[in-house]
Amino acid sequence: MPLPSPDPAWPPLPYAEWADTCETLQLWCQILGKVRLAQTPWLNHSWQTPLYVSARGLTSGVISHRERAFDLELDFVDQALRVRTDGGGAGIALEAMPVAAFYAWIMEALEGLDVPVAIDGAPNEMAQAIPFTEDTTPRAYDPAWAERFWRVLLAADRVLKTFRTGFLGKASPVHFFWGSFDLAVTRFSGRRAPRHPGGVPHLPDAVAREAYSHEVSSAGFWPGGPGNQDAAFYSYAWPAPTGYRDAAVAPARARFDDALGEFVLPYEAVRTAADPEGALMAFLSSTYAAAADLGRWDRAALECALGAPGRPRPT
Repeated sequence: MPLPSPDPAWPPLPYAEWADTCETLQLWCQILGKVRLAQTPWLNHSWQTPLYVSARGLTSGVISHRERAFDLELDFVDQALRVRTDGGGAGIALEAMPVAAFYAWIMEALEGLDVPVAIDGAPNEMAQAIPFTEDTTPRAYDPAWAERFWRVLLAADRVLKTFRTGFLGKASPVHFFWGSFDLAVTRFSGRRAPRHPGGVPHLPDAVAREAYSHEVSSAGFWPGGPGNQDAAFYSYAWPAPTGYRDAAVAPARARFDDALGEFVLPYEAVRTAADPEGALMAFLSSTYAAAADLGRWDRAALECALGAPGRPRPT
């Protein structure tokens, strides 16, 4: 049955209704991301690995292959996986298929386009790490839910990018991490952090420790996960300063989740707010302020007014 037409900017995204498609997409994104990871020199905090929200879905961005160039994109408008090189391309329809079949098609397409890539063959940061070649279980895929997920990412990406403009210090791009399956932006105090304990499922401790080598305030969007946890925006600090969990943040439905160790704001609370973008900006700003004030960041040196199109920042 087709989904009813949602608000195109902030559509409903109840996890229980598309959980199977969400898991399929996470596994597909892991394969795309690992292709980029295998070809790209390491950049601080794993910034060389993410995918990016595009005008049609999720893209790897340009990837180098010696002197060649290629990219991969999940196109949720035409419902196709596209592999494009500087000399040709290939595509396949996005539809229900085992992960092993999806993996095999990508590897064969890259080989056929003369940009062969070998990747680590199992998922990261998931409870089960079945090697891609062995994951022959039938997988669900509902294109309407995939497109709706992308619409939410577009809205979240837009606000996170605006929020990023208010920071002069080191800040990450807004990028989509395929392991944890979330859209994120991170601000840095400029100081080193205590050694991270590691322990992230199916992720080398060295990767987690490098990612959290410096103090951060990080925020983003997560579409939901096992246990029917619904979509939410989140914000956390590493290391969390004393008093952080008890800080007053906005809007009213934001809260500190003890199990996750971070502030969360249900996506539904943003979607149904009179001003969704304003509600989300209040959450991002207030949770960052809690991390920065309690962590004694040099806010005067690190912050600036939000940017505006076509207008240079005053100096």
